[in-house]
This record gives sequence, structure tokens and C-alpha cells, in this order.
Amino acid sequence: MKLDMPPFQQARVLVVGDVMLDRYWHGKAMRISPEAPVPVVRVGNSEDRPGGAGNVALNVAALGAAASLVGIIGEDEAGEELQTRLRAAGVLCDFAVSSVAPTITKLRVVAQHQQLIRVDFEQDFEADAVDSLQARTEALLANTQVLVLSDYNKGALQNTRPLIAAARDRGIPVVVDPKGSDFSKYHGATVITPNLNEFETVVGKCHTEEELSTRGLKLMTDLGLDALLITRGEHGMTLLRPGVPELHMPARAREVFDVTGAGDTVVAVLAASLAAGHSLDDGTALANLAAGLAVGKLGTAAISGPELRRAIQREEGSGRGVMSAEQLLLAVEDARAHGEKIVFTNGCFDIIHAGHVGYLAEARKLGHRLVVAINDDASVKRLKGPGRPINPVERRMAVLAGLEAVDWVVSYADDTPEPLLAMLKPEILVKGGDYSIDQVVGGEYVLGYGGEVRVLAFLDNCSTSAIVEKLNL
Repeated sequence: MKLDMPPFQQARVLVVGDVMLDRYWHGKAMRISPEAPVPVVRVGNSEDRPGGAGNVALNVAALGAAASLVGIIGEDEAGEELQTRLRAAGVLCDFAVSSVAPTITKLRVVAQHQQLIRVDFEQDFEADAVDSLQARTEALLANTQVLVLSDYNKGALQNTRPLIAAARDRGIPVVVDPKGSDFSKYHGATVITPNLNEFETVVGKCHTEEELSTRGLKLMTDLGLDALLITRGEHGMTLLRPGVPELHMPARAREVFDVTGAGDTVVAVLAASLAAGHSLDDGTALANLAAGLAVGKLGTAAISGPELRRAIQREEGSGRGVMSAEQLLLAVEDARAHGEKIVFTNGCFDIIHAGHVGYLAEARKLGHRLVVAINDDASVKRLKGPGRPINPVERRMAVLAGLEAVDWVVSYADDTPEPLLAMLKPEILVKGGDYSIDQVVGGEYVLGYGGEVRVLAFLDNCSTSAIVEKLNL
């Protein structure tokens, strides 16, 4: 299956559910308490992150989609902190404020990257706060493409069926992250996403793939679902739909560091992908890829659009090599989002020789990514005269892409690379040969926006023209 990045900027997702604050106290545990056989942690710093439905909305916003969030908080510092962090990330918050229950807070004490204890602060919500979620949700559905119900069994989603009905009556798909042993409250949803343990709690232990599929199909029939996505940890994910062969996605994680919040990432990416117009198959594949990124981080963590795009590029083998100008712009934007410096050079590169190889290796050392832009065949002929180029542009690009120092290769039809420079705005422009900086084409433009221009020398007696002259002797 070919993966591509959905137009998340066009997606609008509404998340309703149990919002909470994930609070982390980090420190060092150097001794055992004399009062009890427990470690003593000297707290060095603390960190607050949106959790539960808040983490789902945060993940949606991090992808570049529009995220709205409905839930319940308390009249307390934790609720204010939760709203502040979500709004700073671009999430539209519409919270009911409970007068009796605190904001649900999970406090984790972490030492040497190891969680030692978790302390939960929560109480039952009053009926008025719960009932108000229906009207808040319906008011936001008019500007929603996908509704997510993020159920952590904390009390906000006690009346799910009216929420599902309100969305489906408007033709809005409903994605549910379920909890508990009674899935009947999710009747009529588009797709639910239980993990294997949650699924087996409802349908019983599945000893074979056939048993899992059979019981999954029956559950879909009983609940009137369009699909069922079962997340299976190290065994990946399985997507089931009536009348369609099951789709199994292998796990993508290279290293599992912390599974906290991975389910939120799956739901967020799936919902945002559907809202952006992708199919359920494609959304599942992207959610699986994103889950592999999420479990490599400590605690609840949002997967950003650039992170997901880069993972897609690795998956599709397009992280390096020949690109169009449009593809290159996306790759450069992703590189910058990861703090990488772009080095740009250009030329005909008609016959790749030792001088080129050494020059490109030196250019690459000036930054993190090296872009090599080459003249297409028509512009080489205009610049070098009849008989050139000796090698057509496709071959020249293939050779350059095979060099270890080169990240991306792109061709251009103009006689100068200035249109590409205007589009990419590299941090460093490099030219090889016997030039002064003021002779480098495009140098004035790069210096104008604060970039740097460097001139590097080729190896002695190495040039394409010299090689051609020698061949003609």
C-alpha cells in the first residue's frame, strides 16, 4: 500500500470525551526511604501535558488539522493549565466546568526514565455537567467532518448514543476509542478502535486469527458498525469490515519506550485522515505508522505533521534521492522543522569526476542536508554549446543521487538556479571553482535574506571540459 500525506489543513475534527491533565514529576532516586522500602525521589522538574481526550485533540492539531474539544474540567489550577496548553496548541476548547469534581489529573513520578508510581485525582461528575455535553457537541457539529468519542470510562461519556445519532444524522463519521465491558453504548458508530485486551474482554479470548475475525464480524453486526480496528501491540493492527477481506498492518515501532497515549495517536490520525478525504484503509496505515512513532517517546506525546510526513518518506523510500521541485520544498520544510540546515549547490554535472565527488563531500559538511540542482538538457546546451550535455539529465541525476554526500537532486530549466533559490531559501549557497563570492549566481539574493555564500575549490586538473578535450584528442 502506497502511503501519502493527507491534506490535514482541510480537516475539521471534533473530539468529545474524558479530558485530563497528565502531570510528570522528574527526579533522581539515589536512596531507599528509612520509613518504608520505597525509593526517595528528589524532584528536579515537573511537566504538564493534556491527556485523555485532550491528547487526542492535541494530536489532531499537531497534524495541522482543525481540532475542537468538548469535555468536563473542575474549577481548579489543573483545569486552567489544561485549557492554557490546549489553546496554545490551537485547540478550540468548549468545557463544562464541574462545581463538585476536580479536573481529572494523573500524577506520575519518574526517576531515571522509569515510572515509579502514578497517583490519580478524580471524582464522579454531577449530572448537569454530563448532560451539557450533548448541546455543546451539537453546536459544533455544523463545522465538523469527523466526530471522535474518546472514552476513558471517567464519566463524561455516559450518554453516547445521542451523540452518535446526532453526528450520523448529519452524515458525519464517528470514530470511537472505547472502554469498559459494554460496547452497546457505541451502537451506530462508524468505527471503534479497541486494543486486543479491550476487545477480548467483550467477546472472549481469541486463540486464532479466524476466531478473532469471526467474533469481530459478529460484534460489528450486533453494534451496527461499519468497521472495527483492533490494535494489537507488537502484532500491529487488524481492520475488519463486513464483506471485505481483513486488513492486517504489522507493528512499525523500532523501539518501544512508552505506550502511554499511543491509542490516542491512532484515533487522532485515523480521524484526521478520514476528515481529509482519505479512505479507511489509508487512514489505518497512517495511524499504524504514527503509533510506531508515539511508542518511541516518553509519556503522552503528539505526533506532528512534519514527523508523520518524514516517516512516510522513509517508508516510501523518498527520504533521499531525485525529487520534483514541489516534493523538494516539502522535504526542505520537514528538515527545517527538525532543526536541520540546508546547503544548496548547482551546476551541469555532465560527467561526474573526482573533483565533483570531493567538492560535494565538503559542501555536505557545511550543514545537515545537501541539495544539488542541475541544469536540464536544454539549458546545458545553451550554456555549453552543441554536443553538450554528453549525459542526459536522467542519468546525471541518477549518478548524483547515488553519492553518499547528496541528499536531494532536482533539475531546473532556467539558465540560473535563482527561481529555486527563491522557493527553497537555503541557509548556505555553495559554488565550486575559481569564483569570488560576488560572482556566484544567486549569491546576492541569498545574502539578502541572511543566508551564507561559500566557494569551494575542485581538485586540481579536474573539470568536465578538460575530460571532454582529452577524449577528443
